[in-house]
Amino acid sequence: MKKSRGRTGRKRRRKHLRSLCAVNCSHKLEYIKLKKWLKDRGFEDSNLRPAEFLGTGRGLMTTKALQAGDLIISLPEKCLLTTGTVLSSCLGEYIMKWKPPVSPLIALCTFLIAEKHVGEKSPWKPYIDVLPKTYTCPVCLEHDAVTLLPEPLRMKAQEQRMMVHELYVSSKAFFSSLQPLFAENTETIFNYSALEWAWCTINTRTIYMKHSQRECFSLEPDVYALAPYLDLLNHSPNVQVKAAFNEQTRSYEIRTNSQCKRYEEVFICYGPHDNQRLLLEYGFVAVDNPHSSVYVSSDTLLKYFSPLDKQRNAKLSILRDHDFLENLTFGWDGPSWRLLTALKLLSLGADEFTCWRRTLLGDVISARNEQQTLNVTAKICQFLIAETQHVLLQISQLKRSKENLKTHLALVEALHLENLKILRRSAEILCNLSVATT
Repeated sequence: MKKSRGRTGRKRRRKHLRSLCAVNCSHKLEYIKLKKWLKDRGFEDSNLRPAEFLGTGRGLMTTKALQAGDLIISLPEKCLLTTGTVLSSCLGEYIMKWKPPVSPLIALCTFLIAEKHVGEKSPWKPYIDVLPKTYTCPVCLEHDAVTLLPEPLRMKAQEQRMMVHELYVSSKAFFSSLQPLFAENTETIFNYSALEWAWCTINTRTIYMKHSQRECFSLEPDVYALAPYLDLLNHSPNVQVKAAFNEQTRSYEIRTNSQCKRYEEVFICYGPHDNQRLLLEYGFVAVDNPHSSVYVSSDTLLKYFSPLDKQRNAKLSILRDHDFLENLTFGWDGPSWRLLTALKLLSLGADEFTCWRRTLLGDVISARNEQQTLNVTAKICQFLIAETQHVLLQISQLKRSKENLKTHLALVEALHLENLKILRRSAEILCNLSVATT
């Protein structure tokens, strides 16, 4: 007899499919404690549940369908961790008297490290307990993984590492001043790895919330707020939300401009960031990110133009003066206008060089110039495809030999795989353009 395909069967199949994609985690002790802690501070929520999702990891699932304009979450001011929270703690008097003043960022980092250290005694323990133990921002990546990042991102990753290290070195004297608060040596508590963890927590999880300038802080903008539970919401480039602090309700609120089905993951958008920015700032890569692009370095650009060109230096000078040697990219819709414009100028013949201003404005100079530009663009695209494939091979080999780097390497691999998709799409577009112009 044929199996029933009625309403009950459909419901059962839908429930089974959801269970394959998401595992409800609201029964876990750390989330029970967090929800109770939030409730004691005025937070009421009956629609969002912490869950583990197949593609994104930990996130929030909705138990009711959401429509455009619906309120996703409203987190009372009492639940937010800001510099005001820090100043009202035992750290406040030490921050007030320290000269030169510490930055709002260091104040928050110090608070997180101190609260994590005191453990059970911390009023913020339920929140500290659900924060990630480790991060995958470039500052945390092992050297072998960083060296395999695309060149522009590799340089930014090194700058990020240096910046966090300088932050630690410049804050050591302030950390030492806190010794009266702790039985243990402050050098043990406020070590580099502790600061790295706290910095990553703030960099990846804070919401933007402007606070008035206080004299006890340095002049850096005080725009941070950690938002427990709300910060479990993951990013998607395909959704739109409205997020702001509501002065009437004294709560930070997020409304969705998108629909979301019942029992699906609720997403917010961190901004129209490409994958390099997402990896640098948040430590993840978004699949099929419409904002993503592959960057072309000026060194790669110049490989395809003869050093014997007498006007080469003049062309480079023009491109530099007009800011056309950076942000040259391939995207889902092919080479960017900036990349094509830079290549058109470099492709100008000796008799066309006087037309360089028209080139920067987007004018067609000659059929020869247009064709040469397309040819060079296609060569650069193919070079980057081959380079990306080579790096992916290196990553594959390293994953087999260095088990401890698997997580870091998988992240770098995901970035290169996304770049490869973009470059192959661009190569296809360029091929079609070349056929159309011949």
